[in-house]
Amino acid sequence: GGRTKGKSGRSKSVQCSKCGRLVPVDKTKKQTKRVSLVDYQLAKDLRKQGAYVPTKKITRYYCISCAVHTGKVQIREESERKSHLG
Repeated sequence: GGRTKGKSGRSKSVQCSKCGRLVPVDKTKKQTKRVSLVDYQLAKDLRKQGAYVPTKKITRYYCISCAVHTGKVQIREESERKSHLG
């Protein structure tokens, strides 16, 4: 349970960014963040002058345990969960 795999067979495993556990990629919570390689104030000045300031995309994967523990996901009430009864 708790996967978004559908009928796609076996999915690759990734490491949780917090605890290091090996988890199937469709069972993780993915968090993508863009990070500037330059200081914020300097980047603001450079953009004002018309320069292109590159950013790096960081993707982190969290297992469900760590996602709940850090507050990235909330546990839903039983009435809101997907019903598995026919």
